[in-house]
Amino acid sequence: MDALRLDGVVKRFGNFTAVDDLSFAVAPGEVFGFLGGNGAGKTTSLRMVLDILRPDAGSIAVLGSDPGRANSARLGFLPEERGLYRSMTAIDTIVYFGRLKGMSAAAARAEGKVLLERFGLGASIKSPVDKLSKGMAQKVQLATAVVNKPRLLILDEPFSGLDPVNQGLLEEEIVRAAKDGAAVVFSTHVMQHAERLCDRLLLLANGKKLFEGTQDEARATLPVQLLLSTKSSPAALAGVTDARQTGMSGDWQEWDVRLAPGTDPGDLLELCTAQGFALRRFEQRRPSLHDVFLHIVGGAEGR
Repeated sequence: MDALRLDGVVKRFGNFTAVDDLSFAVAPGEVFGFLGGNGAGKTTSLRMVLDILRPDAGSIAVLGSDPGRANSARLGFLPEERGLYRSMTAIDTIVYFGRLKGMSAAAARAEGKVLLERFGLGASIKSPVDKLSKGMAQKVQLATAVVNKPRLLILDEPFSGLDPVNQGLLEEEIVRAAKDGAAVVFSTHVMQHAERLCDRLLLLANGKKLFEGTQDEARATLPVQLLLSTKSSPAALAGVTDARQTGMSGDWQEWDVRLAPGTDPGDLLELCTAQGFALRRFEQRRPSLHDVFLHIVGGAEGR
């Protein structure tokens, strides 16, 4: 059973369509990146999953049932806009959120202590939130999201405002949750985090899904790019659609080359060998998710 499934979901605000016929599914144990620029519809979609908003069309299944309070014991949520009761201590805050998710006070306190120790806050267990640094408070907020060991963990722009150390901590918790069998869905517009974490990803622009699949499938949407060192232009070689000279090194010319869709770089290398085309470098450049994002989403966001 999918941990989360959306089928043909639409959400409108007046004449504005924020989410347009959105469908996707996330399996248990999967880290799923929900990627798009500001205003793409990411937060609106997640709010519908959490039953904060209701869709105008389509259906949503959360852990096999309709969104709603009945799912709260198996859900974890870290909102983009952080907010804690500042006068409560770190441990009491975690216990409070654990109780809201159906945990006993004793179970929430025990798990809260484990989390605070793991997050390096063992000495601050009884400190009021308003006495903690911003980074420490963010760790407490993260603990409230995972204290119930959720089966579906939803993180909305979770890396926003975190320093590099706490970003690494959050990445570790995402991996830990997935290894424990939770489905993890996180929205972001920072491709580096998605590149390190995602099993699959969805690219969203103007409320519409533009791509869903693995990172390798996403990269395959781009033309193959090669970095060549040659003594003559490779532009006329079969399969080459674009060749731009980027520099010189003695008699050797440096080229940035792109191949036609479906062209195998190995075939081009074989052709160069057969024709005696001089090569000193033949390197395939692996595109980043940032490259993929610009390729798939860049033009769509301008429309």
